[in-house]
Amino acid sequence: MFPTHSIDSAPAGSKETLAAIEKGYGFLPNLAGKLAEAPTALKGFVSLAGIFSGNDTTLSPLEQQIVLVATSAENGCDYCTAAHGMLAHKSGLGRDDVSAAQSGLPLSDPKQEALRAFTTIIVEKRGWAGEDEIQSFLDAGYTRAQVLEVVIGVAVKTITNYVNHMTKPELNVQFADYAVTRQAAE
Repeated sequence: MFPTHSIDSAPAGSKETLAAIEKGYGFLPNLAGKLAEAPTALKGFVSLAGIFSGNDTTLSPLEQQIVLVATSAENGCDYCTAAHGMLAHKSGLGRDDVSAAQSGLPLSDPKQEALRAFTTIIVEKRGWAGEDEIQSFLDAGYTRAQVLEVVIGVAVKTITNYVNHMTKPELNVQFADYAVTRQAAE
């Protein structure tokens, strides 16, 4: 139903953004090719993702990936869970912890686990985290600003998780070693 665009087949408004994505990854993720159908969707996602991973965030690149894997796992997006599993591993998360995060299981490092668990709470409760849940996150060494940064990360990933559910991109071979087979209830 939705084509997986290449740079050549994409609408004019998506070509430049797809080229930048391909340059950054060294290949074009199929999900980006799906998003390219609507230049505003692609540009909106890339803009918000850039803010989340930009210089103003206080979450480390590894912590950002934990947020993105946890969101994808909770939303049942196997494509994004695989992609961010690979990126989390490249950012320094051990393979056992990558598998745990992809499965919604506890991580070995207590602070990282607090981040994974808090992210899952945000997704599961649609932002309605209780004061005790927020306080547990803060007690693990995070800040109030990072509470809000997690929300931005959840928003970024929810965009692609939902697009994945509707457009069903084929998993890129580059992500295959991190593939998961669990799906959310349909």
